[in-house]
Amino acid sequence: MAVTLVTSLASSSSRFPFRSFSSSSPSSLSSCFVRFQLPSRLRLAFTVTPLYSSSRAMAHTIAQATLGLTHANSVDHPKISFSGKEIDVTEWKGDILAVGVTEKDMTKDANSKFENPILKKLDAHLGGLLADVSSEEDFSGKPGQSTVLRLPGLGSKRVGLIGLGKSASSPSAFQSLGEAVAAAAKASQASSVAVVLASSETVSNESKLSSASAIASGTVLGLFEDCRYKSESKKPSLKSVDIIGFGTGPELEKKLKYAEDVSYGVIFGKELVNSPANVLTPAVLAEEASKLASMYSDVMTANILNEEQCKELKMGSYLAVAAASANPPHFIHLVYKPSSGPVKTKLAIVGKGLTFDSGGYNIKTGPGCLIELMKFDMGGSAAVLGAAKAIGQIKPPGVEVHFIVAACENMISGTGMRPGDIITASNGKTIEVNNTDAEGRLTLADALVYACNQGVDKVVDLATLTGACIIALGTSMAAIYTSSDELAKEVIAASERSGEKLWRMPMEESYWEMMKSGVADMVNTGGRAGGSITAALFLKQFVDEKVEWMHIDMAGPVWNEKKKTATGFGVATLVEWVQNNSSS
Repeated sequence: MAVTLVTSLASSSSRFPFRSFSSSSPSSLSSCFVRFQLPSRLRLAFTVTPLYSSSRAMAHTIAQATLGLTHANSVDHPKISFSGKEIDVTEWKGDILAVGVTEKDMTKDANSKFENPILKKLDAHLGGLLADVSSEEDFSGKPGQSTVLRLPGLGSKRVGLIGLGKSASSPSAFQSLGEAVAAAAKASQASSVAVVLASSETVSNESKLSSASAIASGTVLGLFEDCRYKSESKKPSLKSVDIIGFGTGPELEKKLKYAEDVSYGVIFGKELVNSPANVLTPAVLAEEASKLASMYSDVMTANILNEEQCKELKMGSYLAVAAASANPPHFIHLVYKPSSGPVKTKLAIVGKGLTFDSGGYNIKTGPGCLIELMKFDMGGSAAVLGAAKAIGQIKPPGVEVHFIVAACENMISGTGMRPGDIITASNGKTIEVNNTDAEGRLTLADALVYACNQGVDKVVDLATLTGACIIALGTSMAAIYTSSDELAKEVIAASERSGEKLWRMPMEESYWEMMKSGVADMVNTGGRAGGSITAALFLKQFVDEKVEWMHIDMAGPVWNEKKKTATGFGVATLVEWVQNNSSS
Protein backbone atom coordinates (compact mmCIF):
# COMPACT_ATOMS: atom_id res chain seq x y z
CA MET A 1 0.00 0.00 0.00
CA ALA A 2 1.07 3.59 -0.58
CA VAL A 3 1.72 5.73 2.50
CA THR A 4 1.90 9.51 2.50
CA LEU A 5 3.28 11.30 5.57
CA VAL A 6 2.20 14.85 6.28
CA THR A 7 3.62 16.98 9.08
CA SER A 8 2.17 20.24 10.29
CA LEU A 9 3.47 22.66 12.90
CA ALA A 10 0.12 23.84 14.21
CA SER A 11 -1.74 23.94 17.47
CA SER A 12 -4.83 21.86 18.09
CA SER A 13 -6.91 25.01 17.69
CA SER A 14 -5.87 25.47 14.05
CA ARG A 15 -8.57 27.07 11.85
CA PHE A 16 -8.18 24.29 9.27
CA PRO A 17 -7.78 21.00 11.19
CA PHE A 18 -7.38 17.72 9.42
CA ARG A 19 -10.38 15.42 9.51
CA SER A 20 -10.36 11.78 10.60
CA PHE A 21 -12.37 9.18 8.74
CA SER A 22 -13.32 5.74 9.96
CA SER A 23 -15.41 2.85 8.73
CA SER A 24 -16.94 -0.22 10.35
CA SER A 25 -16.39 -2.09 7.10
CA PRO A 26 -12.70 -2.15 6.18
CA SER A 27 -13.40 -4.06 3.02
CA SER A 28 -15.49 -1.17 1.65
CA LEU A 29 -13.00 1.51 2.61
CA SER A 30 -11.03 2.78 -0.39
CA SER A 31 -8.67 4.88 1.73
CA CYS A 32 -8.15 5.80 5.33
CA PHE A 33 -6.95 9.10 6.77
CA VAL A 34 -5.46 8.82 10.25
CA ARG A 35 -4.47 11.62 12.61
CA PHE A 36 -2.16 11.52 15.58
CA GLN A 37 -2.36 14.47 17.98
CA LEU A 38 0.82 14.74 20.02
CA PRO A 39 1.18 16.78 23.20
CA SER A 40 3.51 19.24 21.55
CA ARG A 41 2.81 21.54 18.58
CA LEU A 42 3.84 18.79 16.18
CA ARG A 43 0.98 17.07 14.38
CA LEU A 44 1.40 13.95 12.29
CA ALA A 45 -1.09 12.69 9.77
CA PHE A 46 -0.89 10.09 7.05
CA THR A 47 -3.09 8.55 4.42
CA VAL A 48 -3.13 4.83 3.85
CA THR A 49 -4.35 3.88 0.38
CA PRO A 50 -4.82 0.21 -0.56
CA LEU A 51 -3.37 -0.66 -3.94
CA TYR A 52 -6.77 -1.68 -5.27
CA SER A 53 -8.41 1.68 -4.52
CA SER A 54 -9.01 4.60 -6.83
CA SER A 55 -5.98 6.87 -6.55
CA ARG A 56 -7.90 9.64 -8.28
CA ALA A 57 -10.49 9.88 -5.48
CA MET A 58 -7.90 10.42 -2.75
CA ALA A 59 -5.73 12.63 -4.93
CA HIS A 60 -8.75 14.81 -5.59
CA THR A 61 -9.40 15.12 -1.83
CA ILE A 62 -5.83 16.21 -1.23
CA ALA A 63 -5.87 18.59 -4.21
CA GLN A 64 -9.01 20.29 -2.91
CA ALA A 65 -7.35 20.73 0.49
CA THR A 66 -4.35 22.55 -0.96
CA LEU A 67 -5.90 24.88 -3.51
CA GLY A 68 -4.96 28.07 -1.67
CA LEU A 69 -8.26 28.49 0.17
CA THR A 70 -9.30 30.97 -2.53
CA HIS A 71 -12.92 31.72 -3.27
CA ALA A 72 -14.35 34.31 -5.61
CA ASN A 73 -16.09 37.16 -3.82
CA SER A 74 -19.74 37.50 -4.66
CA VAL A 75 -20.41 40.61 -6.72
CA ASP A 76 -23.53 42.22 -8.10
CA HIS A 77 -23.00 43.78 -11.49
CA PRO A 78 -24.43 47.30 -11.61
CA LYS A 79 -27.53 47.70 -13.71
CA ILE A 80 -27.57 50.76 -15.93
CA SER A 81 -30.75 52.35 -17.27
CA PHE A 82 -30.32 53.21 -20.95
CA SER A 83 -32.76 55.44 -22.81
CA GLY A 84 -32.93 57.26 -26.12
CA LYS A 85 -33.71 60.97 -26.06
CA GLU A 86 -34.17 63.82 -28.51
CA ILE A 87 -33.46 67.01 -26.57
CA ASP A 88 -31.32 70.12 -26.80
CA VAL A 89 -27.92 69.14 -25.36
CA THR A 90 -27.64 72.48 -23.54
CA GLU A 91 -30.78 71.63 -21.59
CA TRP A 92 -29.77 68.15 -20.47
CA LYS A 93 -29.20 67.89 -16.73
CA GLY A 94 -26.84 65.36 -15.17
CA ASP A 95 -23.24 64.64 -14.22
CA ILE A 96 -21.44 64.33 -17.58
CA LEU A 97 -22.43 65.35 -21.10
CA ALA A 98 -20.10 63.24 -23.30
CA VAL A 99 -19.69 64.47 -26.88
CA GLY A 100 -18.19 62.15 -29.47
CA VAL A 101 -16.15 64.24 -31.92
CA THR A 102 -14.26 63.46 -35.09
CA GLU A 103 -11.12 65.27 -36.17
CA LYS A 104 -13.23 67.23 -38.67
CA ASP A 105 -15.62 68.33 -35.88
CA MET A 106 -12.71 70.03 -34.12
CA THR A 107 -12.08 72.39 -37.03
CA LYS A 108 -12.06 76.05 -35.94
CA ASP A 109 -12.44 79.30 -37.85
CA ALA A 110 -10.06 82.24 -38.03
CA ASN A 111 -11.26 83.39 -34.60
CA SER A 112 -10.51 79.97 -33.04
CA LYS A 113 -14.22 79.22 -32.74
CA PHE A 114 -15.84 75.88 -33.56
CA GLU A 115 -17.50 75.48 -36.92
CA ASN A 116 -19.45 72.38 -35.85
CA PRO A 117 -23.00 73.50 -34.88
CA ILE A 118 -23.31 71.46 -31.65
CA LEU A 119 -19.83 72.35 -30.39
CA LYS A 120 -20.44 75.98 -31.37
CA LYS A 121 -23.69 76.02 -29.38
CA LEU A 122 -22.10 74.41 -26.33
CA ASP A 123 -19.15 76.78 -26.49
CA ALA A 124 -21.48 79.79 -26.64
CA HIS A 125 -23.19 78.67 -23.42
CA LEU A 126 -19.76 78.24 -21.83
CA GLY A 127 -18.44 81.66 -22.83
CA GLY A 128 -15.85 80.25 -25.26
CA LEU A 129 -14.16 78.14 -22.57
CA LEU A 130 -14.68 74.83 -24.42
CA ALA A 131 -12.72 76.03 -27.46
CA ASP A 132 -10.00 77.54 -25.29
CA VAL A 133 -9.53 74.45 -23.12
CA SER A 134 -9.52 72.06 -26.10
CA SER A 135 -6.75 74.14 -27.69
CA GLU A 136 -4.74 74.30 -24.47
CA GLU A 137 -4.97 70.52 -24.03
CA ASP A 138 -4.19 69.91 -27.71
CA PHE A 139 -7.38 67.92 -28.12
CA SER A 140 -7.86 67.17 -31.83
CA GLY A 141 -10.47 64.37 -31.84
CA LYS A 142 -8.02 61.55 -32.54
CA PRO A 143 -9.11 58.05 -31.48
CA GLY A 144 -8.22 57.38 -27.85
CA GLN A 145 -8.20 61.06 -26.92
CA SER A 146 -10.61 62.27 -24.26
CA THR A 147 -10.92 65.19 -21.90
CA VAL A 148 -13.51 65.90 -19.23
CA LEU A 149 -13.98 69.49 -18.12
CA ARG A 150 -15.85 70.88 -15.14
CA LEU A 151 -17.27 74.11 -16.53
CA PRO A 152 -20.15 76.29 -15.31
CA GLY A 153 -22.92 77.38 -17.65
CA LEU A 154 -24.74 74.15 -18.54
CA GLY A 155 -27.22 71.79 -16.90
CA SER A 156 -24.50 69.14 -16.83
CA LYS A 157 -21.78 69.33 -14.19
CA ARG A 158 -19.09 68.29 -16.67
CA VAL A 159 -18.56 68.23 -20.41
CA GLY A 160 -16.48 65.47 -21.95
CA LEU A 161 -14.97 65.43 -25.43
CA ILE A 162 -14.18 61.95 -26.76
CA GLY A 163 -12.15 61.48 -29.94
CA LEU A 164 -13.55 59.28 -32.71
CA GLY A 165 -10.78 59.75 -35.29
CA LYS A 166 -11.48 60.45 -38.95
CA SER A 167 -15.07 59.16 -38.67
CA ALA A 168 -17.35 56.93 -36.63
CA SER A 169 -19.26 54.35 -38.62
CA SER A 170 -18.35 50.86 -37.38
CA PRO A 171 -19.78 49.04 -34.34
CA SER A 172 -16.29 48.86 -32.82
CA ALA A 173 -15.93 52.67 -33.08
CA PHE A 174 -19.21 53.24 -31.23
CA GLN A 175 -18.34 50.56 -28.68
CA SER A 176 -15.06 52.38 -28.04
CA LEU A 177 -17.09 55.56 -27.49
CA GLY A 178 -19.15 53.73 -24.87
CA GLU A 179 -16.01 52.42 -23.18
CA ALA A 180 -14.59 55.95 -23.02
CA VAL A 181 -17.86 57.18 -21.51
CA ALA A 182 -17.62 54.46 -18.85
CA ALA A 183 -14.02 55.42 -18.06
CA ALA A 184 -14.99 59.07 -17.64
CA ALA A 185 -17.92 58.09 -15.42
CA LYS A 186 -15.70 55.93 -13.21
CA ALA A 187 -13.06 58.63 -12.89
CA SER A 188 -15.66 61.25 -11.91
CA GLN A 189 -17.89 58.89 -9.91
CA ALA A 190 -20.76 60.08 -12.09
CA SER A 191 -24.20 58.54 -11.69
CA SER A 192 -25.83 60.05 -14.81
CA VAL A 193 -24.32 60.51 -18.27
CA ALA A 194 -25.58 61.62 -21.67
CA VAL A 195 -23.90 60.67 -24.95
CA VAL A 196 -24.25 62.68 -28.15
CA LEU A 197 -22.36 62.92 -31.42
CA ALA A 198 -21.16 66.32 -32.55
CA SER A 199 -22.16 65.26 -36.09
CA SER A 200 -25.08 62.91 -35.54
CA GLU A 201 -26.27 63.52 -39.11
CA THR A 202 -23.39 61.32 -40.33
CA VAL A 203 -25.14 58.26 -38.86
CA SER A 204 -27.75 56.93 -41.26
CA ASN A 205 -31.24 56.14 -40.01
CA GLU A 206 -30.64 52.48 -40.84
CA SER A 207 -27.58 52.28 -38.59
CA LYS A 208 -28.81 54.40 -35.67
CA LEU A 209 -30.19 51.40 -33.77
CA SER A 210 -27.02 49.33 -34.10
CA SER A 211 -24.84 52.36 -33.28
CA ALA A 212 -26.81 53.13 -30.12
CA SER A 213 -26.62 49.44 -29.22
CA ALA A 214 -22.83 49.49 -29.62
CA ILE A 215 -22.55 52.56 -27.36
CA ALA A 216 -24.62 50.81 -24.69
CA SER A 217 -22.54 47.64 -25.00
CA GLY A 218 -19.29 49.57 -24.72
CA THR A 219 -20.53 51.39 -21.63
CA VAL A 220 -21.51 48.18 -19.81
CA LEU A 221 -18.24 46.45 -20.71
CA GLY A 222 -16.15 49.54 -19.98
CA LEU A 223 -17.69 49.85 -16.54
CA PHE A 224 -16.92 46.20 -15.69
CA GLU A 225 -13.86 45.43 -13.58
CA ASP A 226 -13.28 41.94 -12.26
CA CYS A 227 -12.60 42.41 -8.55
CA ARG A 228 -13.78 38.99 -7.33
CA TYR A 229 -10.28 37.98 -6.27
CA LYS A 230 -9.24 41.32 -4.76
CA SER A 231 -9.55 42.07 -1.07
CA GLU A 232 -10.93 45.54 -1.82
CA SER A 233 -12.98 46.92 -4.69
CA LYS A 234 -14.92 50.02 -5.64
CA LYS A 235 -18.48 49.88 -6.88
CA PRO A 236 -19.15 52.11 -9.90
CA SER A 237 -21.82 54.71 -9.30
CA LEU A 238 -23.16 55.03 -12.87
CA LYS A 239 -26.91 54.44 -12.90
CA SER A 240 -28.28 55.99 -16.10
CA VAL A 241 -27.14 56.77 -19.64
CA ASP A 242 -29.15 58.90 -22.06
CA ILE A 243 -28.25 58.42 -25.72
CA ILE A 244 -29.19 61.62 -27.57
CA GLY A 245 -29.84 61.91 -31.28
CA PHE A 246 -30.28 58.21 -32.12
CA GLY A 247 -34.05 58.11 -31.90
CA THR A 248 -36.59 57.03 -29.29
CA GLY A 249 -39.37 54.48 -28.90
CA PRO A 250 -39.87 50.75 -28.32
CA GLU A 251 -37.66 49.59 -31.19
CA LEU A 252 -34.66 51.44 -29.77
CA GLU A 253 -35.46 50.26 -26.24
CA LYS A 254 -35.54 46.66 -27.46
CA LYS A 255 -32.17 47.09 -29.14
CA LEU A 256 -30.63 48.63 -26.02
CA LYS A 257 -31.97 45.75 -23.92
CA TYR A 258 -30.45 43.31 -26.39
CA ALA A 259 -27.09 45.07 -26.05
CA GLU A 260 -27.26 44.74 -22.27
CA ASP A 261 -28.11 41.04 -22.44
CA VAL A 262 -25.21 40.31 -24.78
CA SER A 263 -22.83 42.43 -22.68
CA TYR A 264 -23.62 40.54 -19.50
CA GLY A 265 -22.99 37.33 -21.43
CA VAL A 266 -19.58 38.72 -22.41
CA ILE A 267 -18.90 39.63 -18.78
CA PHE A 268 -19.80 36.09 -17.70
CA GLY A 269 -17.34 34.77 -20.28
CA LYS A 270 -14.65 37.13 -18.99
CA GLU A 271 -15.20 36.00 -15.42
CA LEU A 272 -14.87 32.35 -16.39
CA VAL A 273 -11.57 32.92 -18.19
CA ASN A 274 -10.23 35.18 -15.41
CA SER A 275 -10.92 32.55 -12.75
CA PRO A 276 -7.75 30.64 -11.85
CA ALA A 277 -7.48 26.90 -12.32
CA ASN A 278 -7.43 26.28 -8.56
CA VAL A 279 -10.95 27.73 -8.43
CA LEU A 280 -12.45 26.93 -11.83
CA THR A 281 -12.03 23.16 -12.07
CA PRO A 282 -13.94 21.07 -14.63
CA ALA A 283 -16.53 20.34 -11.93
CA VAL A 284 -17.02 24.04 -11.19
CA LEU A 285 -17.33 24.83 -14.90
CA ALA A 286 -20.03 22.17 -15.14
CA GLU A 287 -21.73 23.65 -12.09
CA GLU A 288 -21.79 27.07 -13.75
CA ALA A 289 -23.43 25.51 -16.80
CA SER A 290 -26.05 23.82 -14.62
CA LYS A 291 -26.79 27.17 -12.96
CA LEU A 292 -27.57 28.64 -16.38
CA ALA A 293 -30.04 25.84 -17.05
CA SER A 294 -31.71 26.52 -13.69
CA MET A 295 -31.78 30.26 -14.32
CA TYR A 296 -33.44 29.83 -17.72
CA SER A 297 -35.35 26.63 -16.99
CA ASP A 298 -38.22 27.68 -19.26
CA VAL A 299 -35.99 27.31 -22.32
CA MET A 300 -32.83 25.50 -21.24
CA THR A 301 -31.84 22.05 -19.95
CA ALA A 302 -28.50 20.65 -18.81
CA ASN A 303 -27.00 17.18 -19.10
CA ILE A 304 -23.62 16.75 -17.41
CA LEU A 305 -21.90 13.46 -18.27
CA ASN A 306 -19.44 11.95 -15.82
CA GLU A 307 -16.38 9.89 -16.67
CA GLU A 308 -18.23 6.55 -16.71
CA GLN A 309 -20.92 7.92 -19.02
CA CYS A 310 -18.22 9.23 -21.36
CA LYS A 311 -16.63 5.77 -21.38
CA GLU A 312 -19.97 4.29 -22.40
CA LEU A 313 -19.97 6.71 -25.35
CA LYS A 314 -16.41 5.56 -26.20
CA MET A 315 -14.89 9.03 -25.83
CA GLY A 316 -11.34 7.68 -25.67
CA SER A 317 -9.73 10.78 -27.14
CA TYR A 318 -11.26 13.15 -24.57
CA LEU A 319 -10.71 10.81 -21.62
CA ALA A 320 -7.05 10.27 -22.54
CA VAL A 321 -6.40 13.98 -22.02
CA ALA A 322 -8.23 13.96 -18.69
CA ALA A 323 -6.53 10.81 -17.39
CA ALA A 324 -3.63 12.47 -15.56
CA SER A 325 -5.63 14.96 -13.52
CA ALA A 326 -6.86 14.60 -9.95
CA ASN A 327 -9.90 16.61 -11.03
CA PRO A 328 -12.21 14.33 -13.05
CA PRO A 329 -13.64 15.37 -16.43
CA HIS A 330 -17.16 16.72 -16.87
CA PHE A 331 -18.83 16.70 -20.28
CA ILE A 332 -21.29 19.60 -20.52
CA HIS A 333 -24.35 19.61 -22.77
CA LEU A 334 -26.81 22.50 -22.52
CA VAL A 335 -29.80 22.68 -24.83
CA TYR A 336 -31.72 25.86 -25.62
CA LYS A 337 -35.16 25.28 -27.10
CA PRO A 338 -37.85 27.97 -27.46
CA SER A 339 -40.80 27.44 -25.14
CA SER A 340 -43.23 27.73 -28.04
CA GLY A 341 -43.37 27.66 -31.82
CA PRO A 342 -41.67 25.43 -34.38
CA VAL A 343 -37.89 25.01 -34.65
CA LYS A 344 -36.57 25.69 -38.14
CA THR A 345 -32.82 25.34 -37.46
CA LYS A 346 -30.69 23.28 -35.09
CA LEU A 347 -27.25 24.60 -34.20
CA ALA A 348 -24.38 23.33 -32.07
CA ILE A 349 -21.67 25.47 -30.50
CA VAL A 350 -18.70 23.54 -29.16
CA GLY A 351 -16.03 25.09 -26.92
CA LYS A 352 -12.63 23.81 -25.86
CA GLY A 353 -12.74 23.45 -22.08
CA LEU A 354 -9.23 22.89 -20.74
CA THR A 355 -9.43 24.58 -17.35
CA PHE A 356 -5.66 24.20 -17.15
CA ASP A 357 -3.10 22.95 -19.65
CA SER A 358 0.34 22.00 -18.37
CA GLY A 359 1.20 20.48 -21.75
CA GLY A 360 1.29 17.00 -20.24
CA TYR A 361 4.55 15.08 -20.69
CA ASN A 362 5.41 17.56 -23.46
CA ILE A 363 5.33 20.15 -20.68
CA LYS A 364 5.24 23.82 -21.54
CA THR A 365 8.70 25.25 -20.81
CA GLY A 366 10.78 28.26 -21.69
CA PRO A 367 10.02 31.91 -22.47
CA GLY A 368 6.77 32.47 -24.30
CA CYS A 369 5.23 29.12 -23.35
CA LEU A 370 2.52 31.02 -21.41
CA ILE A 371 2.02 28.23 -18.87
CA GLU A 372 1.14 30.85 -16.26
CA LEU A 373 -1.79 31.90 -18.44
CA MET A 374 -3.10 28.45 -19.25
CA LYS A 375 -6.22 29.12 -17.22
CA PHE A 376 -7.41 30.79 -20.45
CA ASP A 377 -7.25 27.50 -22.34
CA MET A 378 -10.97 27.20 -21.64
CA GLY A 379 -11.66 30.45 -23.50
CA GLY A 380 -13.70 28.57 -26.10
CA SER A 381 -15.98 27.12 -23.44
CA ALA A 382 -16.31 30.56 -21.83
CA ALA A 383 -17.53 31.94 -25.17
CA VAL A 384 -20.01 29.06 -25.43
CA LEU A 385 -21.41 29.53 -21.92
CA GLY A 386 -21.40 33.33 -22.22
CA ALA A 387 -23.45 32.99 -25.39
CA ALA A 388 -25.75 30.51 -23.63
CA LYS A 389 -26.40 33.04 -20.88
CA ALA A 390 -27.26 35.78 -23.37
CA ILE A 391 -29.44 33.51 -25.49
CA GLY A 392 -31.28 32.26 -22.41
CA GLN A 393 -32.10 35.89 -21.66
CA ILE A 394 -32.96 36.97 -25.21
CA LYS A 395 -34.93 33.80 -26.10
CA PRO A 396 -34.73 33.89 -29.92
CA PRO A 397 -37.59 31.96 -31.58
CA GLY A 398 -37.36 29.16 -34.14
CA VAL A 399 -33.86 27.97 -33.33
CA GLU A 400 -32.55 25.14 -31.13
CA VAL A 401 -28.99 25.47 -29.85
CA HIS A 402 -26.75 22.79 -28.30
CA PHE A 403 -23.91 24.17 -26.17
CA ILE A 404 -21.20 21.51 -25.73
CA VAL A 405 -17.99 21.52 -23.68
CA ALA A 406 -15.65 18.59 -22.94
CA ALA A 407 -14.18 20.02 -19.72
CA CYS A 408 -10.98 18.62 -18.21
CA GLU A 409 -7.38 19.40 -17.29
CA ASN A 410 -4.20 18.35 -19.09
CA MET A 411 -1.83 17.41 -16.29
CA ILE A 412 1.11 15.05 -15.61
CA SER A 413 0.97 11.83 -13.61
CA GLY A 414 1.54 8.10 -13.82
CA THR A 415 -1.97 7.65 -15.15
CA GLY A 416 -1.53 10.23 -17.88
CA MET A 417 -1.39 10.04 -21.65
CA ARG A 418 2.14 9.52 -23.01
CA PRO A 419 3.79 10.52 -26.28
CA GLY A 420 3.45 7.55 -28.60
CA ASP A 421 0.16 6.31 -27.14
CA ILE A 422 -2.61 5.38 -29.57
CA ILE A 423 -6.09 6.47 -28.53
CA THR A 424 -9.48 5.81 -30.07
CA ALA A 425 -12.11 8.51 -30.57
CA SER A 426 -15.85 7.91 -30.33
CA ASN A 427 -16.22 7.65 -34.12
CA GLY A 428 -13.74 4.77 -34.12
CA LYS A 429 -10.80 6.67 -35.59
CA THR A 430 -7.40 6.05 -34.00
CA ILE A 431 -4.90 8.76 -33.14
CA GLU A 432 -1.18 8.41 -32.43
CA VAL A 433 -0.26 11.01 -29.82
CA ASN A 434 3.02 12.55 -30.94
CA ASN A 435 2.61 15.59 -28.69
CA THR A 436 0.61 15.67 -25.45
CA ASP A 437 0.50 19.48 -25.67
CA ALA A 438 -1.74 19.23 -28.74
CA GLU A 439 -4.51 18.09 -26.41
CA GLY A 440 -7.33 20.53 -27.15
CA ARG A 441 -8.07 18.95 -30.51
CA LEU A 442 -8.30 15.54 -28.81
CA THR A 443 -11.07 16.76 -26.51
CA LEU A 444 -12.80 18.55 -29.37
CA ALA A 445 -12.72 15.38 -31.48
CA ASP A 446 -15.18 13.56 -29.23
CA ALA A 447 -17.16 16.75 -28.60
CA LEU A 448 -17.66 17.26 -32.35
CA VAL A 449 -18.76 13.65 -32.84
CA TYR A 450 -21.24 14.12 -29.99
CA ALA A 451 -22.50 17.41 -31.46
CA CYS A 452 -23.13 15.89 -34.89
CA ASN A 453 -25.07 13.06 -33.24
CA GLN A 454 -27.59 15.62 -31.93
CA GLY A 455 -29.07 16.01 -35.41
CA VAL A 456 -27.89 19.59 -35.88
CA ASP A 457 -27.63 21.43 -39.19
CA LYS A 458 -24.57 23.53 -38.39
CA VAL A 459 -21.69 23.33 -35.91
CA VAL A 460 -19.26 26.05 -34.86
CA ASP A 461 -16.39 25.20 -32.53
CA LEU A 462 -14.18 27.71 -30.74
CA ALA A 463 -10.82 26.98 -29.21
CA THR A 464 -7.60 28.55 -28.02
CA LEU A 465 -6.01 25.90 -30.18
CA THR A 466 -2.65 26.91 -31.63
CA GLY A 467 0.21 29.29 -31.05
CA ALA A 468 0.66 29.18 -34.83
CA CYS A 469 -2.54 31.19 -35.17
CA ILE A 470 -1.14 33.93 -32.93
CA ILE A 471 2.00 34.07 -35.06
CA ALA A 472 -0.12 34.35 -38.22
CA LEU A 473 -2.79 36.84 -37.12
CA GLY A 474 -1.60 38.45 -33.89
CA THR A 475 -3.82 39.05 -30.88
CA SER A 476 -6.66 41.15 -32.27
CA MET A 477 -8.38 38.64 -34.54
CA ALA A 478 -9.32 34.99 -34.71
CA ALA A 479 -8.90 32.57 -37.61
CA ILE A 480 -11.87 30.75 -39.09
CA TYR A 481 -11.74 27.50 -41.06
CA THR A 482 -14.64 26.03 -43.02
CA SER A 483 -15.39 24.38 -46.32
CA SER A 484 -18.82 26.05 -46.38
CA ASP A 485 -18.88 29.45 -48.08
CA GLU A 486 -22.42 29.99 -46.84
CA LEU A 487 -21.49 29.38 -43.22
CA ALA A 488 -18.45 31.63 -43.61
CA LYS A 489 -20.69 34.45 -44.85
CA GLU A 490 -23.08 33.97 -41.92
CA VAL A 491 -20.42 34.05 -39.21
CA ILE A 492 -18.39 36.86 -40.77
CA ALA A 493 -21.55 38.98 -41.06
CA ALA A 494 -22.26 38.25 -37.38
CA SER A 495 -18.74 39.32 -36.42
CA GLU A 496 -19.08 42.57 -38.35
CA ARG A 497 -22.24 43.38 -36.40
CA SER A 498 -20.57 42.48 -33.10
CA GLY A 499 -17.33 44.34 -33.82
CA GLU A 500 -15.15 41.23 -33.34
CA LYS A 501 -12.52 40.49 -35.98
CA LEU A 502 -12.34 37.21 -37.90
CA TRP A 503 -10.12 36.19 -40.82
CA ARG A 504 -10.86 33.21 -43.06
CA MET A 505 -7.92 30.85 -43.51
CA PRO A 506 -7.43 28.12 -46.14
CA MET A 507 -8.38 24.49 -45.56
CA GLU A 508 -5.38 23.22 -47.56
CA GLU A 509 -6.13 19.52 -47.97
CA SER A 510 -2.62 18.70 -49.21
CA TYR A 511 -1.29 19.49 -45.71
CA TRP A 512 -3.06 16.36 -44.44
CA GLU A 513 0.03 14.41 -45.52
CA MET A 514 1.76 15.84 -42.44
CA MET A 515 -0.92 14.28 -40.21
CA LYS A 516 -0.53 10.69 -41.38
CA SER A 517 0.70 8.01 -38.99
CA GLY A 518 2.45 4.73 -39.75
CA VAL A 519 0.54 2.87 -37.03
CA ALA A 520 -2.78 4.72 -36.59
CA ASP A 521 -5.29 6.67 -38.68
CA MET A 522 -3.54 9.95 -37.91
CA VAL A 523 -1.18 11.75 -35.56
CA ASN A 524 -2.44 14.61 -33.43
CA THR A 525 -0.04 17.28 -34.69
CA GLY A 526 1.83 17.83 -37.91
CA GLY A 527 4.62 20.05 -36.69
CA ARG A 528 5.25 23.79 -36.87
CA ALA A 529 4.59 24.48 -40.54
CA GLY A 530 0.96 25.46 -41.09
CA GLY A 531 0.15 24.37 -37.55
CA SER A 532 -3.21 26.12 -37.31
CA ILE A 533 -4.30 24.68 -40.68
CA THR A 534 -3.34 21.10 -39.83
CA ALA A 535 -5.19 21.45 -36.51
CA ALA A 536 -8.35 22.39 -38.41
CA LEU A 537 -7.86 19.48 -40.82
CA PHE A 538 -7.57 17.19 -37.79
CA LEU A 539 -10.89 18.40 -36.39
CA LYS A 540 -12.57 17.90 -39.75
CA GLN A 541 -12.05 14.14 -39.37
CA PHE A 542 -14.65 14.11 -36.59
CA VAL A 543 -17.41 16.08 -38.29
CA ASP A 544 -20.28 14.44 -40.17
CA GLU A 545 -20.05 15.34 -43.87
CA LYS A 546 -23.74 16.28 -43.90
CA VAL A 547 -23.21 18.96 -41.24
CA GLU A 548 -21.94 22.48 -42.05
CA TRP A 549 -18.97 23.11 -39.77
CA MET A 550 -16.65 25.95 -38.84
CA HIS A 551 -13.62 26.00 -36.57
CA ILE A 552 -12.61 29.29 -34.88
CA ASP A 553 -9.06 29.45 -33.51
CA MET A 554 -9.25 32.26 -30.94
CA ALA A 555 -5.86 31.78 -29.28
CA GLY A 556 -4.89 35.39 -30.05
CA PRO A 557 -7.85 37.54 -28.96
CA VAL A 558 -8.87 35.54 -25.85
CA TRP A 559 -6.60 37.63 -23.61
CA ASN A 560 -5.72 41.34 -23.32
CA GLU A 561 -2.09 41.35 -22.25
CA LYS A 562 -2.03 45.13 -21.69
CA LYS A 563 -4.95 45.00 -19.25
CA LYS A 564 -3.99 41.54 -17.90
CA THR A 565 -7.53 40.29 -18.29
CA ALA A 566 -9.84 38.22 -20.46
CA THR A 567 -11.66 39.80 -23.40
CA GLY A 568 -14.84 37.71 -23.57
CA PHE A 569 -14.10 37.21 -27.26
CA GLY A 570 -16.59 35.20 -29.28
CA VAL A 571 -19.72 35.68 -27.17
CA ALA A 572 -21.16 38.61 -29.13
CA THR A 573 -20.50 37.01 -32.52
CA LEU A 574 -22.09 33.72 -31.46
CA VAL A 575 -25.23 35.47 -30.22
CA GLU A 576 -25.50 37.44 -33.46
CA TRP A 577 -25.09 34.21 -35.44
CA VAL A 578 -27.83 32.46 -33.47
CA GLN A 579 -30.10 35.48 -33.91
CA ASN A 580 -29.48 35.38 -37.65
CA ASN A 581 -30.61 31.74 -37.71
CA SER A 582 -33.73 32.41 -35.64
CA SER A 583 -37.22 33.43 -36.75
CA SER A 584 -36.91 36.93 -35.25
